[in-house]
This record gives sequence, structure tokens and C-alpha cells, in this order.
Amino acid sequence: MKEILVIIPAYNEAQSIGQVISEIPDLVSEIIVVNNNSTDNTAAVASAAGATVLFEERMGYGYACLKGINYADKRSKTPQIIVFMDGDYSDFPEDLHKVIEPILAGEADFVIGARDKALREEGSMTPQQVFGNWLATFLMKLLFKAKFSDLGPFRAIRYEQLIALEMEDKTYGWTVEMQLKVLKKKIAYTEVPVRYKKRIGISKVSGTVKGSIFAGIKILGWIFKYSLK
Repeated sequence: MKEILVIIPAYNEAQSIGQVISEIPDLVSEIIVVNNNSTDNTAAVASAAGATVLFEERMGYGYACLKGINYADKRSKTPQIIVFMDGDYSDFPEDLHKVIEPILAGEADFVIGARDKALREEGSMTPQQVFGNWLATFLMKLLFKAKFSDLGPFRAIRYEQLIALEMEDKTYGWTVEMQLKVLKKKIAYTEVPVRYKKRIGISKVSGTVKGSIFAGIKILGWIFKYSLK
């Protein structure tokens, strides 16, 4: 039985985190919710639902993901696969089977759950998200011959490959940094189409002008940084 861990960064997701945890398939060994300085009952709800809850006071998606990885590194059992997903219930947790399948089959070491337009609920992605994804993946195709179509947060990676990436981004650039480093290190990757629905609550990134601008700057910064290497 493979050790599969799920890491969920969460900031004020008390309304949704319990539903996310309850729908994650039983094949997962441990669900790790990283409470990123929430001011609501996210931690209590996640713990009651059966997740391991970690606390990261430094605000930032990357900070939360790094906290989860550090925890995984210290477990008595080394994980084989790490899955990242959001805590807002926009993903379909049961699609985890699809996301990890290429890794289990030995076809890839990194898999993006691509939010396929045909499978997305109308209005589930803001116009700035759609444009930002298009621009980032277009630039990666142009500059690195990448085959990515999305920066989707629902993703899985073989643990040893994740460690080899030496992830460092603390905030909005986490997803694109991972994809750029996968390209740089020539790690085998693929995408699988996944369903996507309107999140519960307001997005802290795409739901605000400030968040959208900062995320865009960070993502483009990573792409152009790697284009110069």
C-alpha cells in the first residue's frame, strides 16, 4: 500500500474544509490541513473531520505548502506521493484517483489536475483566472516548449521529485514555480482533465483586485526569471 498524503493549505475555510476532507478517497494515508492564520474555526472543523492540523502563522500559500512538506519529511513512514488541493471545495476530491493514476502507472512523476473548460461549472473561474492561466501557459509553451494548459492547484507529485525541486516561493508563485522546476529538471509530467465548481466563500486571491495583481506579477516574475537561466 503506497503512502499517499494530501496537503491542503487553508485560510478561513471553516464552511468548506469538512466537506473537502469527507470526500477524499480512503486510499489516502493522511490528510494534512495547514491552517494559515485563520480567524475562523477552520482548524477545529478540520480536526473534527479527521485531518492532521498544522499551524502556519506566516501568511502565504507557499508558506503553508512548505509547512506541510516539512511535516511529511519528518514522518516515520516516507510518503510516495504528495497531493495538493485547495480547501474551498472547488475541486472534486474524489477525482484524486484520476490525478494520481499516471504516477501509480509509472507514466509520470508529476500530474496537474487541469480544469478543463468542458468540465468547469460556469462562473467557477473568474475572467482574470482564465486569462492568467492562458497567459502563463502560453509563455511556458513559447519559452520552454511546455505542454501545460493550466496552473491548477489540484496536483500530485512523487515525493522524491518534490524534494528535488527545492521549492521556495512563499506566496502566489508556488504553482508556477513547481511547474517551471519540473520543466527545468526534465521530470516526466502530464495533465488529466478534472471537474471544477464554484468555491464556497470568496477567493483570497482571484476574488480581490489586489490579490489578482500580486499573483499575476509573481507568476510572470517566475516565468521570466527562468527564461533567463
